[in-house]
Amino acid sequence: MSLLVDLFGYLSIVLHGLTIVAQSMALGGVLFLVLLARPFAPELAGGAVILRRIRRLTFWSAVAMAVVEALGNGLQVAVLMSTVDLSFLDVMQANFAVAALVKIACAVAIALATMQDGIRVPGAALLALVAVELAAATSTTHAAARLESSVLLLVVEWLHQLGAAIWIGGIPSFLLALDQIKDGAGWRLVGARFSRMSMAGVACILFSGVTMFAVYIGSLPAFYGTAYGVMVGAKIALFIGLLALGLGNFLVTERLRRDPTASVVRMKRFAEVEIGLGFSIFFAAASLTSVPPAVDLTQDRVTWHEIVERNAPAWPRLRSPDHDALAIPALQAKIDAEAAQEHHAASPAFVPGDGTLPPRNADDIAWSEYNHHWAGLFVIAIGVLVMLAHAGVRPARHWPLVFLALALFLLLRSDPEVWPLGQEDFMAAFRDVEVVQHRIFVVLILVFAAFEWSVQTGRLRSQRAALVFPLMVAFGGALLLTHSHQIANVKDAELIELTHTPLAIAGIAAGWGRWLELRLPGRGGRIAGWVWPVCFVMVGVILLWYREA
Repeated sequence: MSLLVDLFGYLSIVLHGLTIVAQSMALGGVLFLVLLARPFAPELAGGAVILRRIRRLTFWSAVAMAVVEALGNGLQVAVLMSTVDLSFLDVMQANFAVAALVKIACAVAIALATMQDGIRVPGAALLALVAVELAAATSTTHAAARLESSVLLLVVEWLHQLGAAIWIGGIPSFLLALDQIKDGAGWRLVGARFSRMSMAGVACILFSGVTMFAVYIGSLPAFYGTAYGVMVGAKIALFIGLLALGLGNFLVTERLRRDPTASVVRMKRFAEVEIGLGFSIFFAAASLTSVPPAVDLTQDRVTWHEIVERNAPAWPRLRSPDHDALAIPALQAKIDAEAAQEHHAASPAFVPGDGTLPPRNADDIAWSEYNHHWAGLFVIAIGVLVMLAHAGVRPARHWPLVFLALALFLLLRSDPEVWPLGQEDFMAAFRDVEVVQHRIFVVLILVFAAFEWSVQTGRLRSQRAALVFPLMVAFGGALLLTHSHQIANVKDAELIELTHTPLAIAGIAAGWGRWLELRLPGRGGRIAGWVWPVCFVMVGVILLWYREA
């Protein structure tokens, strides 16, 4: 149970992100079913098949929503019971627990309503479940905790989640419908209706987003000077990418109006990337729940001068400090010496997950900068090798092997207090949330490196195998949006966040750029093939620019 408490913050963000994904897909499936699939099914050649596939997708999304919501709520209840002297029944009366039960009940109801093809629940009843689900989800947001403008904020939070469900949550159903339709008239019919639905969703998101920006952030210094503002900036950047892709699909829809035989391949591929960017936004939204709104953080904001000073050009740190000079090994050596003099067992200088932040000194900062700068060189090398491979340099196709070197480097040096360099046991270190995050990234790197090298060398010829690399890169970028550092100084943590957020966005762009290279035929795919290695080079440059002091 103590390990669960230690990892609670990080696990709750990840589970909340998964909950938002499942909720949007389930509600988006319901809205697509009621507003598009059912009305148009008689007019489409494969209307019955479309209805069946969308019901199936909605069913499994609702099941996932119930499961993930139950896990997240169970985690909160378990942690609360272990840290506060309250019984299970007492905890279940809390607002978050009641809201979770309502959301689970709505998810189960949606699953039952879409479980079998013969069941036809009235559309009004399904829309009512959507409204109740969104109301329960809204009751656990920042809006519910505010004393001023609470009604307005609750309304715009509800609209914000509704817009996400209509647009992003509806795209998987839209793709299922497009895959089943074989004639231009059907494409035009479905594309036009979903285009209008998407525009309504975008309008909800824009109106609510602008309102929440004004209330929760309120000023430019709060925007760039707080973790909340930076994460909102990440959402805005990804949302702009979504709008660009949506515009591309809108143009395809307009072309279908004039020519029903026009190709919809680009529409499908852009919609796939829209799903990925939308899910990344959901993880950024989950991260926002872990920090207070920027308007409430009036102290310890990062100033523009501090940002400029931290990011002033400097030569990369390519020489590592000695491991023994780091704060924990130095403190441990002192404790060991004192224990030897007094003839008793030495206590550990730092215990992962004991609730205290690890000590840091100037050499720890230098160690971290060294790690980031060398990682940047690895990533730049990968980007350059990919471009050389595109240019026809055959040996450069082995570029995924550089990832293996990067993974080994990160495994050894990311956490110097942990085995093999430090004294902490390999498994015991998993009590430290930062160690857990680093290990996850190492595993991701190893997996997609192995798959991509097999693809590049022809050992794996499956299209699905080729898609592992872009999916893992994009997922890693989205996961980086949830990354946190155990640093006591709020300003230092925020300045690091300002570096890691662009890394996440560039990583997401690289992953989905590679996806388009593989999936989008013609000139668009070729352009994407050059864009994503440039994104890798950008990631490397950002890492070389990284500073902690």
